[in-house]
Amino acid sequence: MSARLRGRCAIAGIGNTRRWNAPGRSPFDQLQEAAVLALEDCGLGLRDVDGLYCAMSTSGLPVLNVAERLGIRPRQADGTMVGGASFLFHLQSAMAALETGLCDVALICYGSNQLTAGGKLASMPDPQPYEAPFAPRYPISSYALAAARHMHQYGTTREQLADVAVAARLWAQRNPDAYARGALTRDDVLASRMISDPLSKADCCLVTDGGAAVVLASAERARDLRRQPVYVLGTGVAVSHRQISAMPDLAATGAVESGRRAYAMAGLSPRDIDHVMLYDAFTINTLLFLEDLGFCAKGEGGSFVASGAIAPGGSLAVNTNGGGLSCNHPGMYGLFTLLESVQQLRGEAGERQVPNARVSLAHANGGVLSSQATAILGTADTL
Repeated sequence: MSARLRGRCAIAGIGNTRRWNAPGRSPFDQLQEAAVLALEDCGLGLRDVDGLYCAMSTSGLPVLNVAERLGIRPRQADGTMVGGASFLFHLQSAMAALETGLCDVALICYGSNQLTAGGKLASMPDPQPYEAPFAPRYPISSYALAAARHMHQYGTTREQLADVAVAARLWAQRNPDAYARGALTRDDVLASRMISDPLSKADCCLVTDGGAAVVLASAERARDLRRQPVYVLGTGVAVSHRQISAMPDLAATGAVESGRRAYAMAGLSPRDIDHVMLYDAFTINTLLFLEDLGFCAKGEGGSFVASGAIAPGGSLAVNTNGGGLSCNHPGMYGLFTLLESVQQLRGEAGERQVPNARVSLAHANGGVLSSQATAILGTADTL
């Protein structure tokens, strides 16, 4: 049934504030700027938006606040909050709304001032009675637990985790908008201050400000707008747990399920993917998602990355903007994976452009490996 949605809607416009360090700008300032940029990108205005999708860690009622801020009265809205994957959950919801006529133009948007607001996360944002007695550093300790399990089970090494960070930095050095572009070696990562064993500071994502937005419309309408449409070929979502102590398998994520659903809708497989964007809040994420999305066998993510496969010049272009490790990470990064996928498929990525990119996979993660969402995007000739 879901295959009916393949290619029926398209991303018509994208907006990215690229303001990673913006003192004095609120999360809503960043969101509003990104929304206006996305609408200008495709030649539409706020008056055209009748579907609103947003999530923010700084607002308990984001849809209401954003609708008021933007001056719009949407007839379809969704404020689903599952962490950094929220926006790809929104993408799937917006696809269904567009197909059924619940809205005609959908805006997915986000803004954050995490860096200039102090850059700190609450140690435990939700009650977690089974973990609180151990005083973990949320969320880092949860990801460290998953990393330790992967190392124990498959022999993954800290050196291989370091290679994830190095590959991201090499891509960032080709992106003039990336926040961190300085030299980074494997030894630099290994010598970085340990935060939660086995993850060092260099294994952890950046803390930045930022705003992002995408505009979606039906495939027919998108073809009449200003920019080259990027079609949504498939999506899939999955929720497996809330706290890490309840994760069914610390070495396997819900990306197995979200990826399977997205591939099925798109009628594609991992070998058909030209470009990949993975939510790399920590280096272990990249290894887990490469495996769970089928780009290498389970347990072989470390050796795959160590071979140079995901770095520039490798066999699989991954996180070409520099990712959350080196480009930007304003608290919730998922929407930025879509922006880079669209730029690559439009052929607008400059020095980091992947030649002949026709199909891109964007994958987002939320909570502590708790929610997973996969989107497969394609150019017109993939329909």
